[in-house]
Amino acid sequence: MGKKIVIALGANLPEQMKAVKITARAIVDLIEQGHEVVIAHGNGPQVGMIQNAMAELVRSDPVKYIPCPLSVCVAMSQGYIGYDLQNALREEMLDRGINKGVSTVLTQVEVDPDDPAFRHPTKPIGQFMTKEEADALVRERQYDVIEDAGRGYRRVVASPKPVGIVEIGTIKSLIETDHIVVACGGGGIPVFRTEGHHLKGAAAVIDKDFAAAKLAEQIDADLLIILTAVEKVAIHFGKPDQQELSDITPETARKYIADGEFAPGSMLPKVEAALEFVEGKQGRKALITLLEKAKDGIEGRTGTMIHS
Repeated sequence: MGKKIVIALGANLPEQMKAVKITARAIVDLIEQGHEVVIAHGNGPQVGMIQNAMAELVRSDPVKYIPCPLSVCVAMSQGYIGYDLQNALREEMLDRGINKGVSTVLTQVEVDPDDPAFRHPTKPIGQFMTKEEADALVRERQYDVIEDAGRGYRRVVASPKPVGIVEIGTIKSLIETDHIVVACGGGGIPVFRTEGHHLKGAAAVIDKDFAAAKLAEQIDADLLIILTAVEKVAIHFGKPDQQELSDITPETARKYIADGEFAPGSMLPKVEAALEFVEGKQGRKALITLLEKAKDGIEGRTGTMIHS
């Protein structure tokens, strides 16, 4: 029987049109095997491009143009990337005689306004600035900024954990009607609840792997696949005694985390997101591997599988 699978695609898609064609082939391989597939993705370079373009407009005419909220930039990136992904998937499926709909869902992801991440913003976004430009943003808009590796100053925002997916009912309905769904792009548009039923955009970015894990949890997926730049997770990474991991339990993974084996901002959030999904319900599995190895990974031939 086919599995219900959530795939977390990487953020960096240089030469995007070429990249999505390769991505589509690998994903349709899984669809062809009878799996239900839902796709989440990053938006690293794209949301930065959008924000920089908007910032240049404001600089050119601060009277005519107003700053674009980060949540709106994330929404724009979801449409931009989703448009390319759904068309590439549709084309690849039709080429193979598979007649399924593909839909991109503009997805809001709820966060907790009391999440400690809001008190310690750490995620750099947007263009580099001079100290004078950074000081002006702090003064005029109360932005948090940091000096970034001697290259200039950048705005930093919070990266809170996802609490729930606002459009989860829509996503479930599309899955039930045999659609391939692209959702939670860029980790989702971060929002929190205010008075009544109002959702307010947050100046934050959500890690796409944690958003994918929350998505997989809420649709009750069988498998979460987190795609990365290596075929397998490793301990002692980059050292002579480097050891690649195939099958590991959550307990073993947590021991490696405690030992500092996984780099923050790189493999650590991927392993942590995989654990959140696997530990939520008996029988769930998470696979971390390369895009082109996803099919082999599901069949147990490669990748790192985390399961109880």
